[in-house]
Amino acid sequence: MKSSLSAAEARRVALAAQGFARPRPSAAATRQLNGALARMATLQIDSVNVFARSHYMPLFSRLGAYDTAALDRLLFARRSPYVEYWAHMASFIPAADWGLFDFRMQAMRAKYGGAGSWSDTHREILDWVRAELADRGPLRPAQIEHDAKKGARGPWWDWDVVKQALEHLWLFGEVAIAGRRGFERRYGLAEHVIPHEVLDAPVPRDDAVHELVRRAAQAHGVATAADIADYWRIADRKAITAALDDLTDAGELHPVTVEGWTTGRRPAKAWLHREAVVPRRIDATAILTPFDPVVWFRDRAERLFDFEYRIEIYTPAPQRRFGYYSLPVLIDDDVVGRVDLKADRAASTLRVQAAWWEQGRPADAAPRLAEELRLAAAWQGLESVSISRWGDAVDDLARVMPEAARHDAGPAEAVALSPEEPGADESAEAEPGAEAVEELAS
Repeated sequence: MKSSLSAAEARRVALAAQGFARPRPSAAATRQLNGALARMATLQIDSVNVFARSHYMPLFSRLGAYDTAALDRLLFARRSPYVEYWAHMASFIPAADWGLFDFRMQAMRAKYGGAGSWSDTHREILDWVRAELADRGPLRPAQIEHDAKKGARGPWWDWDVVKQALEHLWLFGEVAIAGRRGFERRYGLAEHVIPHEVLDAPVPRDDAVHELVRRAAQAHGVATAADIADYWRIADRKAITAALDDLTDAGELHPVTVEGWTTGRRPAKAWLHREAVVPRRIDATAILTPFDPVVWFRDRAERLFDFEYRIEIYTPAPQRRFGYYSLPVLIDDDVVGRVDLKADRAASTLRVQAAWWEQGRPADAAPRLAEELRLAAAWQGLESVSISRWGDAVDDLARVMPEAARHDAGPAEAVALSPEEPGADESAEAEPGAEAVEELAS
């Protein structure tokens, strides 16, 4: 087992752990979808739908064009093997893992259920919502009528009291998501959604943190303690350190140093999972969502790829550097650029609103990205591609995509969110109450 890795080796280890060392299948069916989900261990949800919903993207990045309806059936079917909970952020996890997050549910109850809290002052609403779900089974918020819904709305996305009650009960673990209609959640009592053998076996906090640290280390391949903590947003450093020490003593993790990974002037502590492989090369081209595990922790993305990344949805338009919703471009073992994509469904056109290169891109970056854009358009059922004139990569793309139209776009162009329900469940970078939740994830 290696005791040190070059920067390039670390990138290849990390990408291999996430499935990018595997060739894309000729067709992605349930087995391939489950395999990709297992390697990531969790799939983050987001409501922004400018190009494609974020939870569809990691599977496209790894497997190529697949039938999103197949993923919907897998995630949203009755008795699905997956369920939603606050894992990294709001995420899909295996239903069998529900008990691993009991410590977080307890923390949520302590934070949001204490004296003077919203749920404390609205106990009648919570009791009434519980009774409705017990009597009627899983429901969408729109199916639950209560006179109090007509009153003042709350601070979380202007939700009415029923929606707030459902979300509190979900965070507490009393309610689980029983599927979605479009992007609107259906809420059911946990006992109606989660298998009883899972619901009746909550995992003790120390054991849960130990297991989540193990899974994060495996999903990353090579990682620092901060990388591992971020995977599940666990803020308890002592618990993370104890788990890392136990896993190291057991031989599952091995301390390594990585070229360029430093803490101050000293090499940063890092761990290599015993199942990690160091491929000789990574042969991949992919467009990543901002919420892909490869780049979702911005410090790690900068350390791995020398890639400074922030999405600019909430940045005032004149101050945007790269675009409203720029997506990292992976070629082989490096992030070499970013593209701001928009699916113009009315015109059946994939609009490249901006495209930028990073330093050190390979000579064939433009044709390889062009092929990925053609694939992305076809995957989304769009008939054509149009390339803007904003960014240092757009002319390169236009030269290798002579079939593409050109259009004007720039940082001031307004792009609206397009959730399928008003006040959608998730925001772009964080859900309502995310800061509080991160404090609790310990």
